[in-house]
Amino acid sequence: MIKSKLRIFSISLVALLIVTSSGLVFGAWYLKQLEDKVVEKFDGRKWVFPSKIYSDSYFLYVGATVRSQDLAEKLHRLGYFETQVAPKAKGEYRIAAKAGVIEIFLHDFDTPTEKFKGMPVRISLQGNAIATIENLAEGKALFSLELEPELITGLYERIWQERRVVKLAEVPELVVKTILAVEDERFYHHFGIDPIGILRAMWVNLRSLSFQQGGSTLTQQLMKNFFLSDERKFSRKILEAMMALIAERKYSKQTILENYLNEIYLGQRGSQGIFGVWEAAQFYFSKPLTDLTVGEMALLAGLIRAPNRLSPYKSADAATKRRNVVLAKLLDDKIITGKQYDAALIEKLPQRLLVKVTNEGPFYVDYLRRELDENYSTAVLNKEGLRIFSSLDLQLQRMAERALVEGLKKLEASHTALKRKGEEDGGLEGAIVVMRPQTGEIKAMVGGRNYGKSQFNRVFQAKRQPGSVFKPFVYLAALMHGGESGIKYSPDTVINDSQFTWTYDRQEWQPHNYNNEYYGAVTLRRALESSLNSATARLAQDVGIRRVRDVAHRLGIQSSLPAVPALSLGAVEVTPLEVAVAFSTLANGGARTRPLAVKQVVDQSAKILERRDVKPEQVISPQLAYAMNMLLKGVLDRGTGSMARRWGFTRPAAGKTGTTNDYKDAWFVGYTPDLLAVVWVGFDGPRKIGLSGAEAALPIWTEFMKNATASMPVTDFVGPPIRVETDEAPSSKCGPFTREGEPVGEPCPPTATKSAAEAL
Repeated sequence: MIKSKLRIFSISLVALLIVTSSGLVFGAWYLKQLEDKVVEKFDGRKWVFPSKIYSDSYFLYVGATVRSQDLAEKLHRLGYFETQVAPKAKGEYRIAAKAGVIEIFLHDFDTPTEKFKGMPVRISLQGNAIATIENLAEGKALFSLELEPELITGLYERIWQERRVVKLAEVPELVVKTILAVEDERFYHHFGIDPIGILRAMWVNLRSLSFQQGGSTLTQQLMKNFFLSDERKFSRKILEAMMALIAERKYSKQTILENYLNEIYLGQRGSQGIFGVWEAAQFYFSKPLTDLTVGEMALLAGLIRAPNRLSPYKSADAATKRRNVVLAKLLDDKIITGKQYDAALIEKLPQRLLVKVTNEGPFYVDYLRRELDENYSTAVLNKEGLRIFSSLDLQLQRMAERALVEGLKKLEASHTALKRKGEEDGGLEGAIVVMRPQTGEIKAMVGGRNYGKSQFNRVFQAKRQPGSVFKPFVYLAALMHGGESGIKYSPDTVINDSQFTWTYDRQEWQPHNYNNEYYGAVTLRRALESSLNSATARLAQDVGIRRVRDVAHRLGIQSSLPAVPALSLGAVEVTPLEVAVAFSTLANGGARTRPLAVKQVVDQSAKILERRDVKPEQVISPQLAYAMNMLLKGVLDRGTGSMARRWGFTRPAAGKTGTTNDYKDAWFVGYTPDLLAVVWVGFDGPRKIGLSGAEAALPIWTEFMKNATASMPVTDFVGPPIRVETDEAPSSKCGPFTREGEPVGEPCPPTATKSAAEAL
């Protein structure tokens, strides 16, 4: 019996030893796994940085038209806030409308090529025009002023964590002391967990019968943020404590504190999370950390407990009460003086509305992302914190979106059949693309009326028949090459507008005019202004359809173009972006530029990774381009686009309506010397809209261009200077030309010996 009991005891003891040993081995293994995890985080990559896409800079210059309300909205989006007195700190502005004065204390900001230091400026207005700009710091007059680019959106995975990492030495000592006072005043005296702090928190919570304080140390908070969730579970707290002990054993207090100051979550701006003290100082006060007041430091430290509930953007009362609690703690701990305390108590909270970062140009961003994908992987774009500077003008983008959406609604209201048809195939659609002809910069892009409903970007993804928009290529080919019959064409050459049959490849093709009306003998100018099909087709037949195709490709059309007679009337498929590039070549004096959305890409260290310079290529002579611009001005002044004049668009401009024979597509492309816009209207499906380009697209274009050019000086197309033949060596360069008439481009082509007047 005794032996049996001894045997059982021995077996139990062995089993206990085995279990205990196994537990110790497993515990050691588990602790090693935790240690490896902590070390990997601290020694490796702690954070990912989303890439950010910026708009183009915004320039104000003497002579420009500006509305105070528009400028105030712009400044608001850039994080400036209005004051009632003269601005004294960076990020403040004042508008004295009655006096015609706007004062701004500019932010510091960096572009890829230059660092700008903030300065106070005064803008004086005469009516809505800028009369003077003055640098108040130096008392110097300025001709122009640049405002920083706007943040459009970010490229990120799952969560947009916006932070700028700073070294501990870059954080003011009072900021550090304030945060430690309210979050972990025994930080330098514990080893990762604080038993005294835990007991104190338990006592406070028991006395109030509610959760008032947490016993977590700053190190524990960092471990939770790095590795764990926000769930209030005992198991999580144990794990948090174990990892905190490991971190304190492996790393210095300074390293842990620096990581904490960069890691903490301090607010939300739309989809953008604000992390770290540097980013929070910018978000709430538009200041660097070194410029924060005592009250602002206290508010920032007080936010850590509940950033969204205590945010001054959400509740000024809650934010003020929490700030004052922190200030009282600082005074009790003798971190600040009574004088500092009294001054901080009466500080006003920032009187600003929350500016959320929203993707205001989603169609544009999609196009830009496709450009970026050519050179950067998704991982790089989502994690490496690149700064992408684009050519997007957010004001023009908003104008284009509004013009398209409201224009389509008006069409549906005045032509109810469009609404009924739309219900069957997704609705009437449209697209606008806006370019700067001299640079190829895409300033705005609207690929449809509702991005949320359809992300299909009709600007560059939809191939549609351009119809009569294609006709100028026929007329340019005629001016450039003449006819196979030996005729040398000019704008005043008379051609025949009557019915005829074009025979080719054992086939026959007959063009028909609108309403089957024919006008007999007409000039090239009249035929283009009135968009006469028969006269245009006859001209194409004489010039040669392959020459027409070559001209279209030369100007910027990239789609395949069949050399068939119907090409002359636009019975091919191209994108609105191709049309914009081709007509920009004419507007730019015959120099073709590539469409440009991405201007520069900069990495986190401010190194320029990519710069897409403007590289115009002279593809036709400046004289021919000027001649075509004069012909296309007639379309607006006397021809199919003349309704734009009646609707109030009066400045010099050229353009062309476009309507397909089956009335499926309506177009208008028009441009001033400085801005070009293409508008397309139609259905995505095979349905007809039954309207011409002048009826459907021109009203939208006119409304957009009236608003878009309102702040621009009025300019007209300038012909290239006349070259006089002499015995002297000719100039080595011809076009494009500067506004002063100096040639800056390629060698002059043979046709450049004629003056612009002779070309007409």
